Amino acid sequence: MISKRYLEYILNPFELLSTKKVLKVNPTVSDTRVEPDQSVIVVYEYAKDGSKSLTLNAIEEAFPFLDSPSNTWINVDGLKSAEVEQLCAHYNIHPLIAEDILSVGQRAKMDEINESLYCVLPMLYYNERYGTVEAEQVSLILGKNFIISFQEDASRDVFKPLRDKLLIQNSKVRQNGADFLYYSLIDLIVDHYYVVMEKLADKMETLEEDIVRSANKRTLARINMFRKEMIVFKRSISPVRELVNGILRSESELIEEKTEKYFKDVYDHIVQANELADNYRDMMMNLQDLYLSNVNLRMNEVMKVMAVVTCLLAPATVIGGIFGMNFERLPLLHNQWGFYISVGAMLIIPFIMITIFKKRGWF
Repeated sequence: MISKRYLEYILNPFELLSTKKVLKVNPTVSDTRVEPDQSVIVVYEYAKDGSKSLTLNAIEEAFPFLDSPSNTWINVDGLKSAEVEQLCAHYNIHPLIAEDILSVGQRAKMDEINESLYCVLPMLYYNERYGTVEAEQVSLILGKNFIISFQEDASRDVFKPLRDKLLIQNSKVRQNGADFLYYSLIDLIVDHYYVVMEKLADKMETLEEDIVRSANKRTLARINMFRKEMIVFKRSISPVRELVNGILRSESELIEEKTEKYFKDVYDHIVQANELADNYRDMMMNLQDLYLSNVNLRMNEVMKVMAVVTCLLAPATVIGGIFGMNFERLPLLHNQWGFYISVGAMLIIPFIMITIFKKRGWF
């Protein structure tokens, strides 16, 4: 699923997308969410002695798990307003949280309302085909012995390693409570930021080689597109640091003391990701300076060649102008060798000039 922003890139590669559209400076105006035809609801129920997963046909089938003695993870792929509101109402989740879940383009944040811990953050992907960064909004709710996650796209996520760990009996996820699963979900999202950054780094290296070898107008358009992608990436991950820090400071009873150290590890990862994003942004600016320097260098080379050619043709122009004057008496005018002497001077003088230029290192 490709957003309109990427389609604008594809259809108009030389028409630059305004930074205002990328930043979305007005948070009160949000995009309209298109509800899917069908949502996918999967429930993972686990404990130390076993685990199982169920695919539900209706949202009402998830209601009995509220009273389950085991830890429960309810994952909803594809957001329908009616289903989200029903699920939130049954699990005593505040209507404001339900509204945030259904909103588009939410800034990463966390809230603690009605004995539940809510956070929303972007799950980033790198589109190999178009070379762009794509974001999917993920909402996570931690309650007593349960976690509810809401995703927009059912075709992809980064939670497969966690699903595999739920099948392993001695895994840490099975041995700990729902708060550890909550940490694991956030940790996988944050760790995937590094995968996206590696792709951006490869793209930046390729772009740098193209600038050095053969820079043109298309290269400038690619630099601008890369700059917009870095804006999207930095804008997406910057608030995640505040989100994790908010969880650490919340002192919620839902987070056990032994799990806090794991959230501190996630905080270190997101801080490092922000630092790398700043470094990539600086390197991107260096690429733009490199492009401008390369263009100026090529222009100087062209001007140098044109100046040398002009200087070499100057003696011939002067000699031709002198002998072309309308006077009766000119040196060598009636001499049978006059023409050859003048042509010889036109050739010898530029040769002497070339020798002098090379000795002085002018070209």
